[in-house]
Amino acid sequence: MATRAASTSRFSRVRPSWRALARLTLPATILVTLLFELALAERKYAFFGGGFGASQVLDTPGEIAAFLIGAFACQTLLVTLLYRLLRRLHGHRADSPLFHLNFLVLAGGGMIGAAIAKYQALAYFSDAMSLQIVRNLGGGSLTDALLFSLNEAGLAVIGVAGATIFYLGLLWLLRKRWRNAAQLPDHWRASWKQWALMLAATPLLLFGVNRIDDARYAVSRFNAPILMGTILHEATDFDRDGWSWFTYPMDRAPFYGALHPYALDVPGDGIDQDGFGGDFTFSGSAETGPPVVIPAERRRHVVLIVLESTRADLIGMRVDGRPVAPNIEALARSGSSAPAAYSHVGFTTQSLQSLFSGQLAPNDDRQTLIRDFLANGYRVGVISGQAEDFGDTAALTGMRLGEFFVDATTNREERAFSFAAQGSLAIDGRVQLREFDQRLGRPEQWRRPTFLYINLQSAHFPYSWPGTPRTFSGDPIPRGEISAANRNWVTRTYWNAQAYNDALIGAVRERLRRLGVLDDTLIVVTADHGESLFDDGFLGHGHALNEQQTRIPFVLSDPGVPMPAPIGLDDMRAIVLGQLGANAPSRRGPVFQYLGTLDRPGEIGWVGASGHRLLFNLNEELVWSTASQRWTRYSELPPASAERRMTDALILEWARQRWLRHLAGGNLS
Repeated sequence: MATRAASTSRFSRVRPSWRALARLTLPATILVTLLFELALAERKYAFFGGGFGASQVLDTPGEIAAFLIGAFACQTLLVTLLYRLLRRLHGHRADSPLFHLNFLVLAGGGMIGAAIAKYQALAYFSDAMSLQIVRNLGGGSLTDALLFSLNEAGLAVIGVAGATIFYLGLLWLLRKRWRNAAQLPDHWRASWKQWALMLAATPLLLFGVNRIDDARYAVSRFNAPILMGTILHEATDFDRDGWSWFTYPMDRAPFYGALHPYALDVPGDGIDQDGFGGDFTFSGSAETGPPVVIPAERRRHVVLIVLESTRADLIGMRVDGRPVAPNIEALARSGSSAPAAYSHVGFTTQSLQSLFSGQLAPNDDRQTLIRDFLANGYRVGVISGQAEDFGDTAALTGMRLGEFFVDATTNREERAFSFAAQGSLAIDGRVQLREFDQRLGRPEQWRRPTFLYINLQSAHFPYSWPGTPRTFSGDPIPRGEISAANRNWVTRTYWNAQAYNDALIGAVRERLRRLGVLDDTLIVVTADHGESLFDDGFLGHGHALNEQQTRIPFVLSDPGVPMPAPIGLDDMRAIVLGQLGANAPSRRGPVFQYLGTLDRPGEIGWVGASGHRLLFNLNEELVWSTASQRWTRYSELPPASAERRMTDALILEWARQRWLRHLAGGNLS
């Protein structure tokens, strides 16, 4: 009793303001950090208000309650754990004002800083960002993707330095005030029963929230539920197949690793391994076709020019009444232009591999344009503005098999930006023209039929390089100013970059004319994928299967080239070889597309005649079509409806493409 009386007396001497601090530190941190993150999330996703770009809205009392309970429970558990951890780390100072200051700054400030950093990243990309998409941006290399993201590291360093200075100044100012303060009582010491209840209730609440579509969508945007969900996923992935009770879709066979979402569906075994569309019957072959033979009398030069991040509406685009791409438009008028051409995916590496191989996802370079031309006696060269080893593109297309290979790696010292991550390397088109002159600048260097691949990078984010010529008036937008609020400035900068690309193409064409080989050259101009310019709520590519991000130009200098609509990047090899008299297999039908990777796409779709789109979101099991203009749950589609039949056909085509890659030696789960 004497000890307790002494303790009570000791705490009673504490100033009321310090006692209030001790009482409010934990609940205030929980509430402030949650409300701050909620404000950021509502501003971006409009969970409650709806509006432009808001696909899922909390519009019923049940959804709102589920979201708030789930988010609050996870935030409370996380902040409370941080509270107890920091108290333990402070040792004998755990009852001093110093602990409360450190908790507010480290836990509260740290969580707010993490939320700001996340939404700053999403301002450049989209909510579709995930580990897999970040990996795709790194060409398959997570290390390179992280280096790519470090372009913004300077801002983060400045922010951390500023916060540190602020903390040290606050510490210096307040230390005098608490120097004589007594110890503060611990108001938030929980018993083991309370901890057990909290640790048991949070997973159950999160599991329940995951069963409510819009609530799951909303809560998965918050850091604490993401962290808790990750821990719970690892704990319930019993068969270690990457899926669990806390993934979406949920693993319905948690103790059988062969059955899970995205498992490779083996045809004809009576088992639906991935849970989509039932078992399928395989048709087709993974065998490469016979060697391509180009008749000697048809062996013309071929110059393939690929534009980075280029939309189909480049052709016909006007800025200030002036054409953005007069050279490409002239080429299309005198030659041929595809009425509708599409990439299969919104990433450079996979797109180039499809273009060169005629396959959706090649495993090796046995069947590529490079080998086709080499086998027919062509001189082959590469002059690329990017690093073609990025994502193994050079290896999978055979680019290094030619007579010369020049890319952003070989010219690393002349890169446009100082940042040196492989995925960020880029060289100016004027350097590429110089390389052209050195290797192909004399008429005698064109005595053999030649295939030349040129990749132009000018239109890559941030759409302006040091020294980029200004075709249209106005300064380019600084990288730090890029935002939806400055959409018009972003768009103008982008089209100026495309005007520069067009001028480079004109310079290549003029060189061919001076060399006397223009009339004997097939010029092909296309792109790896499109680009959103905030006109669909996104910036960049790889976030959505739509016209902005996947429709691309495809122009040939030959007139009258038959090109049924639509065509995909995997059709272009056959079309180019066909113009040289070769018999290359061609594909007919809708263009298959996927978001992410072929083995684990978040969404699949295809584009049919007249631009009709059908999309299937595998995570949500939702279907969207041009005809319906809305997302519908797959299970709610009438079995006999045209949309259900088309969706089933799309799912089976995805299964077929995966199986083809498996037969060819692909490593699919």
